[in-house]
Amino acid sequence: MKKLLFVLLGGSVFVTSCVDNPEGKKAETTESVTPAATTGGASLTVDTAASSIAWLGNKVTGKHNGTIRISGGSLQIQDGKLTGGKFTVNMGSLTNLDITDTAYKAKLEGHLKAPDFFDVAKYPEANFEITNVSDSTAGKLKISGNLTLKGVSKNITFDADVLESTATAFKAKADFNINRLDWGVSYPGMKDDAISQEINLKVDLQAKK
Repeated sequence: MKKLLFVLLGGSVFVTSCVDNPEGKKAETTESVTPAATTGGASLTVDTAASSIAWLGNKVTGKHNGTIRISGGSLQIQDGKLTGGKFTVNMGSLTNLDITDTAYKAKLEGHLKAPDFFDVAKYPEANFEITNVSDSTAGKLKISGNLTLKGVSKNITFDADVLESTATAFKAKADFNINRLDWGVSYPGMKDDAISQEINLKVDLQAKK
């Protein structure tokens, strides 16, 4: 009987700890760095209506996805290339898209905005500021920047697909994962329904003159 109980408990621990992260390349994460000064070129305003961030998180029994709204920002373009910039994210706009039950949807969104997760009342905004931009491959940039989330700032590096880059318009998409523990978002989930440590972010960033 004791052996059977041990096996059952062991299996429970295994299930709790074995939740796959969402598909996506994990962004390189280091300590925050001082942004390089940018001079000259054109300053474009982030188009908040056209820009978006989609999020995805896994758990043992399934996954949830939704959006967060970019609320403002600006980008610097010199000689047709991105050289710097920053944008702000309205954490209060965090929304779930996969749940149809109104009460359950509101409960999940409320929990994600609570201190267990992003503590939106205390930290209503997240910020991203570019610290370095370099060519990766044709049509791709490697972008590094300080992501400040829940009062913690870390530098992340990821690849972005550039769709347009001129003195009057910029459009790019990026798809990467971050480890939420790096920003103090440490809620593990239920004992039998653990949550993945990584969150997938799909960023569609557009700016115009």
